[in-house]
Amino acid sequence: MHGMQAFPIHALSQTRPAVLAAAAIAGVGAATILGAYFFQYVMGLPPCPLCLEQRIAYYVSIPLAIIVAVGGGLGGAAAKGPRLLLAAGLGIIALAMLGNAGLGTFHAGVEWKWWPGPQECSGTVTDLGAGGDLLSSLNNLTIVRCDEAAWRFLGISLAGYNAMISLGLAAIAAWGAVRTASDGRERTDR
Repeated sequence: MHGMQAFPIHALSQTRPAVLAAAAIAGVGAATILGAYFFQYVMGLPPCPLCLEQRIAYYVSIPLAIIVAVGGGLGGAAAKGPRLLLAAGLGIIALAMLGNAGLGTFHAGVEWKWWPGPQECSGTVTDLGAGGDLLSSLNNLTIVRCDEAAWRFLGISLAGYNAMISLGLAAIAAWGAVRTASDGRERTDR
């Protein structure tokens, strides 16, 4: 262990904050989506429409974070333009994840019955098709309700955990964007 060096996270946060933030977002985001797939396909908990909407921010943010990490890794002490592009990419991720934190909070509130959810997954079923065999329609109808938490741990549903994770990822992205943009300004001021 004496000859091994620890991964220089502190040094990376000082020299390439965009790379560190983007790598963290890609890793945590991928773990979150894999967790959602685990609950869906292994545990047999089908997602409701709000759950599926909450995945969209990850589908946008993970690839964008990978692009930012690669771009930041290739750029080194790049010129002002590329640094601003990296900061803008992280800013987009921050906004997407902040919006997703809001959606997760809304979904958790629907599950706790604090406010009503979307009619298609938390209201009464009113349209079973135009005419035809009503019994057949009822037998083939599968509704995953948005207002019933399929799973909770420590009293928090998956929507609640998603809200917390999304808020954390938004904070990491915002930190990376601000540090990357301000590093570019500091370099031009010298």
